[in-house]
Amino acid sequence: MAQRRFFVGGNWKMNGNKESLEELMSTLNTASLHEDTEVVCAAPSIYLDFARSGLDSRISVAAQNCYKVAKGAFTGEISPAMIKDCGADWVILGHSERRHVFGENDELIGQKVAHALESDLGVIACIGEKLEEREAGTTEEVIFAQTQVIAENVMDWEKVVLAYEPVWAIGTGKTATPEQAQEVHERLRAWFRANISEEVSDSLRIIYGGSVTAANCSELASQTDVDGFLAGLQAWRTNNQDHIETRRKKGE
Repeated sequence: MAQRRFFVGGNWKMNGNKESLEELMSTLNTASLHEDTEVVCAAPSIYLDFARSGLDSRISVAAQNCYKVAKGAFTGEISPAMIKDCGADWVILGHSERRHVFGENDELIGQKVAHALESDLGVIACIGEKLEEREAGTTEEVIFAQTQVIAENVMDWEKVVLAYEPVWAIGTGKTATPEQAQEVHERLRAWFRANISEEVSDSLRIIYGGSVTAANCSELASQTDVDGFLAGLQAWRTNNQDHIETRRKKGE
């Protein structure tokens, strides 16, 4: 089975200013980074340059969204080309807030994924079910449908990280138990084995997001199919060292 490099992503969302982010970046720059852990910070688009210039080169920078074409009359949007021009290497696509607050559908998210990958950006592709969907027993139906559209737009899976973020656990203080997270991640890996390939199933990093804290990150990371985290800014302000240093000790 492929050894998957642990991935820790920080989604700063629409938070922070230069003063507070400079303080956070200073803390991150002095943190102990394990060579087997990949660390990526997703800054607000207006601060991409600021984040890239302020963060140590060991830490990658991501945008939180992008559009499906390189340029044009799309007021308020940014393109993968612009993101790369700021020195960032990744973009988050399909986050639940883009889906449910801004109304992005699977088709648009798939188009964004395709263009970002064509532009040589790494993609953190997000999927996840709402509380009513989990309670109705349709978690798998929902996340498999979301994953299918993403998969239809991926040619090279080495540039993709899949983030499972149950919507009911994002910023609510509720967290899927380690067992719940592992169950969904295991089923996602089985979906990739059945629908894409054994190789992709074994090598794809599937990370968890949804109220990740210092108290639960170690136990979550110990699960066989949990390959890292995507955490919000508040969690990073208080727990960044724990998130970065947490890794699954497999093959060591």
